[in-house]
Amino acid sequence: MKITIDRAALLKPLAHVQSVVERRNTIPILANVLLRAGDGTLSLTATDMDLDVVESVGCSVDQPGQTTVPAHTLYEIVRKLPDGSEVELVANGDSGRMSIRAGRSNFSLPTLPVEEFPALSGDTLPIGFVLSAADAKTLIDRTRFAISTEETRYYLNGIYLHETKAGEMPVLRAVATDGHRLARVQMPLPSGAAGMPSVIVPRKAVQEIRKLIEETDGDVQVSLNDNKLRVAFETTVLTTKLIDGTFPDYERVIPAGNDKLMRVESSSFKRAVDRVATISTEKSRSVKLSLASGTLTLSANSPDNAQATEEVDVDYGASPIEIGFNSRYLLDIADQIDNGSKAVFAMADAASPTVVTDESDDGALYVLMPMRV
Repeated sequence: MKITIDRAALLKPLAHVQSVVERRNTIPILANVLLRAGDGTLSLTATDMDLDVVESVGCSVDQPGQTTVPAHTLYEIVRKLPDGSEVELVANGDSGRMSIRAGRSNFSLPTLPVEEFPALSGDTLPIGFVLSAADAKTLIDRTRFAISTEETRYYLNGIYLHETKAGEMPVLRAVATDGHRLARVQMPLPSGAAGMPSVIVPRKAVQEIRKLIEETDGDVQVSLNDNKLRVAFETTVLTTKLIDGTFPDYERVIPAGNDKLMRVESSSFKRAVDRVATISTEKSRSVKLSLASGTLTLSANSPDNAQATEEVDVDYGASPIEIGFNSRYLLDIADQIDNGSKAVFAMADAASPTVVTDESDDGALYVLMPMRV
């Protein structure tokens, strides 16, 4: 294999694929990126056996071929080369090495046989639909903060993506929960998604997909079956295994009868919670909300006797209530409400889950468990 490629053109796909590669590997080939050159294109593939990313970039191919080299090392070399430099990659199968040349810089990296490189991407996935980049971003951003990091409840370590109905309208719904808070967002079911299996997309795949969406304005092609999900962009394809587990019946934890309604301007509420939470303890991070007619008083205490209170104007006409929340969780949810919009808190009592919605967006709903304060 022998190719010449602009440094910037190579760096971007390398940055994407190397982030999939785990830094600690017991299987040497998984530390490598697979490079395939032919027809004026270089294809780069990386995998951790659960997830793989394939990205293509145009280049000058003097000799087609393929090889695998250490992903992180190659990325660091290319990253540190001067801007505007032309990079030449030459692999000789007999020597078991690949040379990297740019200007006066020369590097030589060990290679491993291409045959050892595992492939995830071969399956055909029968269900396929298209999301705009903005819709894909919304599904991820409004739910991923609630993904559980507790490995023992592995079925909560991702976003539950499924087809359901809101009233009579078919919708695509994404849900995540860690047991303390729940995030649910939905949108009209895209064409082609009818009959899709309900799947749990793992946390790492969610993070990688979100990074790729950030760099596209175009559509996102989604295809899936019971075991795998594939997301295709213009020059990049990500394939991930799905979590093999049953997501809990989340509808049961969404209360329907909460009758104490508070409306508050989201950005002023967010800033007030953030200020008051400055003194709450690192462990509990608790903030108390005391509601009376038209006024919300936020308060926090610390073990060394520091105190903070702040009043916020709200629209509230029900009986007085005091309820405590983890301030971090409260801010995570408040961050999802558009600035300038009003957050609506529907409460029952100090011990029951609270439902939070965005007055200007009926597609998203959040549930937050209270704390004792």
